Amino acid sequence: MISADTFEIKLPQFEGPFDLLLFFIERDELDIHNISISKITDDFLEYIHRMNSLNIELASEFIVVAATLMRIKARMLLPRFDPEDDELDPRKDLVQKLIEYKKIKLVTGELRVLEHERFLVEKRGTIAEDVRQAALIAEPGEELASFDLYRLLLVYDRLMSKYKKQSEQVVHTVVQYPYSIEQQKKIIADLILLNKKMDFKQILRSSDNRVHFVYNFLAVLEMLQQQLISIQVGLGYNNFWVEEKNLS
Repeated sequence: MISADTFEIKLPQFEGPFDLLLFFIERDELDIHNISISKITDDFLEYIHRMNSLNIELASEFIVVAATLMRIKARMLLPRFDPEDDELDPRKDLVQKLIEYKKIKLVTGELRVLEHERFLVEKRGTIAEDVRQAALIAEPGEELASFDLYRLLLVYDRLMSKYKKQSEQVVHTVVQYPYSIEQQKKIIADLILLNKKMDFKQILRSSDNRVHFVYNFLAVLEMLQQQLISIQVGLGYNNFWVEEKNLS
């Protein structure tokens, strides 16, 4: 059983009174040029009564259109001397407005689809970042307060500089270092054979640069793993020696 606290009624949302009238016309498949004014007025007023019963605030446009519909309904009940005379038809002005509203609604629907497709396209540039940076160097309204040709030229020069920087082709240079772990293993093996022992500082001194040192260090680690050399650790920081592995 549904309690009064949880009971909920939802009414469809319309953008305005003409949107609601078009809904009734399309729902009942009415001829927009020959509207049954009595039927559409009753439906319109019933919708407004529901909104009132739910304490929903009515827009003034709905009230005006409701009054217009009731006035047209009353005039339609009056006898007409010439039923074929369109000039005497009280629905004419309302029908013309509905036709124009329907045309605008169709166009806006097409534009809404185009807008959605445009939002799916990835935006180029950094407009948000440019605006944020501009706000950091000027108070709000400061540039407009004393705007002149000189300031315009400054803004133009600043934008052109940013455009040139963004348009410049970025060139990445890849340097091929003439080192390999196998090559450094052979060099270290020759140094150990010549000096019997080699400490960490000697490895560092024999390296031309950081990349060369990394190759030398990786070569030492691989030689340790392959049990080609042994290591002796001393006291302090980075204090060790490597020597040829004694296989006996």
